[in-house]
Amino acid sequence: MTGFVQIIEYRTSKPDEVQALSEDYRKARETEDDGSPAPARVMACADRDHPGRYFSIVEFDSAEAAMENSSRTDTNDFAAKMMELCDGPPTFYNLDLLQEM
Repeated sequence: MTGFVQIIEYRTSKPDEVQALSEDYRKARETEDDGSPAPARVMACADRDHPGRYFSIVEFDSAEAAMENSSRTDTNDFAAKMMELCDGPPTFYNLDLLQEM
């Protein structure tokens, strides 16, 4: 089984702005569709026990696809804008998928 999951943990006091930025990025990627690797699935989550803490769970077909996606100009632009909305640096967890049920 192949697969790669990246979890991005971040804090923000501007969750609505983060959501709008993410939606704009998603729409731009959909209309562009240049055939380059994109996430297979993205989930945005709020931590119920720690208000202001959020997680993005991003699934890719492979670690290589994730790295190619990360090197895109639009991904870097999105990340820079995202950092402006966050209350500190994010924490990244890069995970190889071992099993799905």
